[in-house]
Amino acid sequence: MTILAPTQALLPHIEIEPNKPADAAFIMLHGLGADGNDFAPIVPELRLPEDMAVRFIFPHAPSIPVTINGGYVMPAWYDILEMNIERKVDEAHLQASANAVRALVDREIERGIDSRRIIVAGFSQGGAVAYQTALTYPKPLAGLMGLSTYLATVASLKPDPANRDIPIRICHGTVDSVVPESLGRAALGHLQTMGYAPEYSTYPMDHSVCLEEIHDISAWIQNVLA
Repeated sequence: MTILAPTQALLPHIEIEPNKPADAAFIMLHGLGADGNDFAPIVPELRLPEDMAVRFIFPHAPSIPVTINGGYVMPAWYDILEMNIERKVDEAHLQASANAVRALVDREIERGIDSRRIIVAGFSQGGAVAYQTALTYPKPLAGLMGLSTYLATVASLKPDPANRDIPIRICHGTVDSVVPESLGRAALGHLQTMGYAPEYSTYPMDHSVCLEEIHDISAWIQNVLA
């Protein structure tokens, strides 16, 4: 695999290419205060079959002041205004980040990847952006994955019919002290009410990723790209 330099005019990002020309793409959004390097190390841990030609894309969020952290400037997909169970967020900023991720999806299609072979995923804050991006995207995608995250735009979300049947996988830690599992289950319920059929898995962990979860993610990727 080769790590390529970021492309100008898009979100800065890391790309990890497969050993043959890519025919699928996996876009993974990091959490608050991290960057694209946070999840790049999981690629070899997924142990995908050699014949799967998946390009992995790990964007970096811009650095902005974050209200709940006293205005400290850090990488963030949007500002979090209040630390409460409903997670009051700057929806306009979240929408802007979703549009920036959408541009990455568009670029993959321009590079010859069928939209139905593109997965959008995110951890924590990145997961909220992944939900917004994938559910409103105007072409069918391969899948949507949310890790230790929540559905921040439930009140304003306007899903596109193109992704009415999108496979959705939600994973959450049962002892998550940052994004309580109740928010993951709330997202599950909202999505079910909207007619989606998400898969939901829990793991005995805090706000992190564990090996069992990585194995499950690998199996899910292989299934939706089969």
